[in-house]
Amino acid sequence: MGARKRIKAEQSKEANKTVSFAKLNNCPTSPRKMRLVADMVRGQEVFKALSMLKFSPQEASRRLEKLLKSAIANWEAKNEGLRPEENNLVVKSVMVDSARMLKRIQPAPQGRAHRVRKRSNHVTLVVDSLN
Repeated sequence: MGARKRIKAEQSKEANKTVSFAKLNNCPTSPRKMRLVADMVRGQEVFKALSMLKFSPQEASRRLEKLLKSAIANWEAKNEGLRPEENNLVVKSVMVDSARMLKRIQPAPQGRAHRVRKRSNHVTLVVDSLN
């Protein structure tokens, strides 16, 4: 590994020490529906985001709520002795990427068949303190 690459890697490791994240892979919700919910909580304080997700009617919000709780727990494990209420934790970023697509067949009139694409997604949620 070259010197520049090593220095850059050390800088990114140092920057990621305060950041905690959680990943959800192969979530059986379409990425478009998940992005609508993710846009709602991006940049919010974590406990405000939790309450928004709890009372949101979308099905994707239940999955994102569980993921946010996991990210908070990861932050608490990394920063022992610190409480998230006192450290102004915020949802730094939420990335929703498309995952595999299940391709199914739906019968159509006159002996034809239509393809149904059942989409899924990967979600990465990053939590960081505002301080």
